[in-house]
Amino acid sequence: MNRSLCRKCGYCPIIGARRSIGMFAVLGILASALSSPAGEAEKAANKAAPKPKNKIITIATLGPRPISVDPQTPPQKIVDRIIAHWNARFAQVLPDKPDLIVVPEACDRPAGLSQEQCTEYYRVRGNQVQSSFAKTARENSCYVVYSAVREMPDGTWRNSCILLDRSGQTAGTYNKNFPTIGEMDRKIRAGRDAPIVECDFGRVAFAICFDLNFDELRNRYAQSRPDLIVFTSMYHGGLMQSYWAYSCRSHFVGAVAGLPCEIRNPLGEVMASSTNYFDFVTQKVNLDCALAHLDYNWERLRKLKTKYGPQVSIHDPGCLGSVLITSEHPSVTARDMIAEFEIEVLDDYLPRARRYREKPENRE
Repeated sequence: MNRSLCRKCGYCPIIGARRSIGMFAVLGILASALSSPAGEAEKAANKAAPKPKNKIITIATLGPRPISVDPQTPPQKIVDRIIAHWNARFAQVLPDKPDLIVVPEACDRPAGLSQEQCTEYYRVRGNQVQSSFAKTARENSCYVVYSAVREMPDGTWRNSCILLDRSGQTAGTYNKNFPTIGEMDRKIRAGRDAPIVECDFGRVAFAICFDLNFDELRNRYAQSRPDLIVFTSMYHGGLMQSYWAYSCRSHFVGAVAGLPCEIRNPLGEVMASSTNYFDFVTQKVNLDCALAHLDYNWERLRKLKTKYGPQVSIHDPGCLGSVLITSEHPSVTARDMIAEFEIEVLDDYLPRARRYREKPENRE
């Protein structure tokens, strides 16, 4: 959608717009601001400046359906099949050299077993599948999410996401905060904590399946503002995925068994998705970004684009009133740019509007 004028100031500073909905990606580049080459002194300063933590990462998400097994199959043979299954699946995305691989909830739970048989299988499985995932992480220098049901020493169970780091060590563990009633009847206890795990590319939070329905967990993440939310599931969640991404100002990656696996930006837009032909997808994601409302920022955004040109993206999804500012600069972060031009971010603007409303002269 081309827009050359706005009602506020007669000028639209939004330079680039990119939309990716479902399987389809549409790139639109609108040239509506002048850009001037940086001076030699500025170029030299930028070249000499230290580079911030790399926030451009490649994410792989996979959503195969659980494998089916004959209930008479010995548990160790099931474990061996599960490990071979995931090694083959990982081989589909490893050529893209991902920084992070995400798999669905209870990724090593096969179909076809009774509850008693599944419990016996889990006890034989132990840490074998996790160790195989750790080997993949270590050999490919990437983070891997291992999502599984685990037995605790007291005989209770947890539905967990374990984040393995590039050396295969456990970087953090999240226990599903809101198991279903059926899960709790099977002694799966609700987790208490919502840890934010520090990775070498940013801060990562987790949600599992039924969690997506509960504001208590979402509000905790909305306060802590992780760079990325990892969602492993048997349930897609529909519009809730976009709502979580936007309300938490976070990128969002979902790995859903048998359903679309999608990567969303902090505006809630789908950047990449698996398809009916391929149940996996990889995507480069730039986590160096921030949301700003257009109100009171039009001229500042124009000046930002004029100075940094292609080294900054100002993406307007349309209809929302907020834009996503992403730095493509090797040493100047999105937050640096926002501070330089005194752009009011969304998380400052909305509270200011709320405070303004509370003034006696503005209330009925």
